[in-house]
Amino acid sequence: MTDAPGLATALAALARPVLVALDFDGTLAPLQDDPTRSRIVPAGVEVLADLGAHPDVRLALVSGRALADLHQLAQVPAGTYLIGSHGAERARVTRFGLDRDVVQLADDEADRLATLGARAASIARGRDGVWVETKPTAVVVHTRLAQREDADLAEAAALELGGELGSRVIHGKDVVEISVLHADKGESLSALRTELGVASVVYAGDDTTDENAFAVLGDADAGIKVGPGDTVARWRVADADALVDALRGLT
Repeated sequence: MTDAPGLATALAALARPVLVALDFDGTLAPLQDDPTRSRIVPAGVEVLADLGAHPDVRLALVSGRALADLHQLAQVPAGTYLIGSHGAERARVTRFGLDRDVVQLADDEADRLATLGARAASIARGRDGVWVETKPTAVVVHTRLAQREDADLAEAAALELGGELGSRVIHGKDVVEISVLHADKGESLSALRTELGVASVVYAGDDTTDENAFAVLGDADAGIKVGPGDTVARWRVADADALVDALRGLT
């Protein structure tokens, strides 16, 4: 893995067309205690607009957020692909809104999602700073605002619940997500790459869930880890602002 110097030059040399796929929270938008306050860093909005207008660039956001939430918060140009819920949801931004693939759960999956919501609510009950988010295909236990002891207990209980009722359990930064569908950022990235027929891929992310995406990249691609932590990505930048500066090499 290589740190930021030289990254912009390496990005500019990638074969075209190139798919630029980016995580949102912690990657383009600094992490917030209140997730509704997350926004792409100001310079990033301009750079994403430039990338979206480039004839040899395909742009995508790949996030654990629910698709509707991601669309509301992310300021991205028309034509951008949005992959939400780690790949369980997908859409393309148009001038008139979202052109989205509708997620339909089987009856047993819908029943399991309802049970997960009720059981997860009991995990959060009585623990300050622990809260539950329900997505179209998953339930998420958030612990970012909790004291460490409460957070550890809540995450352990959520992981146990996921082992009992989930098709997939993702343990990220201060979150445990339990999905009733199989979803994986790496598989979703590979599928989008094949569909678009691009020559290379740039992927940037900050969380453990992004390692699945880094793992499917090849020698002709560029994986960029944002912030600290172990990673298989070839490159690393310090924060969202540094990532945006590097992405200018693609425009």
